Amino acid sequence: MGKRSNRKKNASMLESDDDDSSVSSSSTVRSDLISVTGNDEVEIEKDNLLDQALDALYEKRSTTRERALASIVEAFNTNLQHEFVEKKFATLLHQCVSCIKKGSSKEIALASHAIGLLALTVGFKDNAHEIFDELIAPISQSLKSGSDSLRRVALVECLAIVTFICGNGPEETEQSMLIMWQLVRPKLGPNVVGVKPSSPVITAVASAWAFLLTSMDGWTLNPKDWQECISYFSSLLDKEDRTVRIAAGEALALIFEMGCLEKFAAEAFESSAQDGNKSYAHVQGLKRKILDQVKDLAAEAGGKGSAKKDLNSQRNLFRDILDYLEGGDSPEVSMKIGGDSFQTSTWHQLVQLNFLKHFLGGGFVKHMQDNECLHEVFGFAPKRKQGAEAQMSSGDKRMFRSPNSFLNKARTQYMNKQRMLSEGRNAGHYSLDAADE
Repeated sequence: MGKRSNRKKNASMLESDDDDSSVSSSSTVRSDLISVTGNDEVEIEKDNLLDQALDALYEKRSTTRERALASIVEAFNTNLQHEFVEKKFATLLHQCVSCIKKGSSKEIALASHAIGLLALTVGFKDNAHEIFDELIAPISQSLKSGSDSLRRVALVECLAIVTFICGNGPEETEQSMLIMWQLVRPKLGPNVVGVKPSSPVITAVASAWAFLLTSMDGWTLNPKDWQECISYFSSLLDKEDRTVRIAAGEALALIFEMGCLEKFAAEAFESSAQDGNKSYAHVQGLKRKILDQVKDLAAEAGGKGSAKKDLNSQRNLFRDILDYLEGGDSPEVSMKIGGDSFQTSTWHQLVQLNFLKHFLGGGFVKHMQDNECLHEVFGFAPKRKQGAEAQMSSGDKRMFRSPNSFLNKARTQYMNKQRMLSEGRNAGHYSLDAADE
């Protein structure tokens, strides 16, 4: 009874009169402890909104749960919440899965993102597979029961992250890839009309499917299924939506880099001389078609799509693909992560980088700096920052290092008090000395 009452109290802090009001900013959504060393070490415990948000997930009001999930997403995106996960891993996972099972589209999308962030926080640890086990059935069911783009995109991206980090072996990875594939290429029975996937869903599936393919030596599909995958991605290059074309282009570049096209043609050729020759000829024709499509998209002057930014992104990507197909030159990407340089030099790495940058958004740099899971994925070893000062954000530094901050005022008061006490002791000591004289 007392616990329920406490949950109600915590949940009320997340409610407002405006159901669409924004959630708490990253400066308030923290539960870590910061230690700042001066003459005295002062510990400042930040607002424990993560506990309040977790309690609010038990509430019946959907807008309260949505606001709580948004707070959790913000907290996990902007900081590594290891201590919270150690204490509340099972509870957080269970409540987010519950939101996926019964929530609105917005709630499902937020819960999916929260679980993806939870997986990235846990990393490649023993309890990571529990996330996959708990999630695979609810996600599969939710994808079948709802067709709106918001929930489908979030569920697909969550499934990709969780499978990549928490899945055990190629069988589970293939299971997730097939779930995604059925969203865009469903196998329907007679007299069954499928729901045409939207462009955002197609883009999400292509990107997530390619992201998972980077964790495989090569998907163990038969030649016919490989042919279907490549033909489908080729067909996406003719779509109006540039984001769809870009996602399909990355997937095809990865397939070429892995040698999957040649591999399935060789396997088909060995299986039967007559059928193999036909398959090999088909593969060569498909490869020539894709090369022509890539050339057109690399030089497109406009007309398809609308946004200039997307047009430039498309041109740059397909120029890189063209360089790779014609000369074997892989794209090289270099960026600064804090004070460290980070480079990629393969399509494999670029697909992983683009997917994780998209998923983490503004939290990407923070996770690349501090998340050991991403360090392992990319083989990236940033310089370790020294001391508590380096662990503080710019907002924290203003809050605790500013001359007008609470901490400095407290330190000044403490020093003044110590000085007064010292002066009093010295005055007494001098008066005694004088009396002795």
